[in-house]
Amino acid sequence: MKLDKLMRRSIELFVALICTCLFLFPSVLAHVPYLERRDFSVQQPFTVRKSITQSIAVYSWLETDWVNSSTDIDVYSFTIKDQPLRIFLEVIVPVCNGFYANFTPWFALVGPGLPPPNQTLPFDLPPGYGVIVKQDVSPGTPREEFYEPFGGKSYYQGPRFDETLYMWGTYYVYYWDPYQKGGDYVAVLGYKEQFPLLDIFRALFNTPLIRRDLELHLP
Repeated sequence: MKLDKLMRRSIELFVALICTCLFLFPSVLAHVPYLERRDFSVQQPFTVRKSITQSIAVYSWLETDWVNSSTDIDVYSFTIKDQPLRIFLEVIVPVCNGFYANFTPWFALVGPGLPPPNQTLPFDLPPGYGVIVKQDVSPGTPREEFYEPFGGKSYYQGPRFDETLYMWGTYYVYYWDPYQKGGDYVAVLGYKEQFPLLDIFRALFNTPLIRRDLELHLP
């Protein structure tokens, strides 16, 4: 009897948690928030361990090394096991009172079956891999802005990739700033609104940090 009562109590708490999440943060259903706690490099990329179709948002940072004139490149990876599969990728930049008005990062999808590069890239392609580069506008060019209630701030709309891929294998997404200005950005991967239990807790933990601007690297 005590065990049954404990189980009922646990279920009630779980339901209450979900209701609280949906009431306080209704837009968490848009994407699962992650924070960049280490640099996502070629050697240690951010790996999408669940399906790439699940919508996630990785709040990240591109650092600029003015002394060595080096370009920071963030790398993400995912694997396609069943084909064909719709892939959605995007980059957005926080407005921050216009502080990032000239920060326009690009990204590139790298993988099997993609076309060969038609421009110079700041990274090397794996053997046999092709690339699709998604460019943003030049610094100083007006960009579309939108308000994101999840983060509680406005963002500049960046380039998107939304196509179906037909070849299985491991793919990589490279984000970088060709103008080497550096700054905060959000890498959006996936389009399905899915929130398993662990991701609900992740949202409950990360959402207050994002709404307090603690994900930003501004002075």
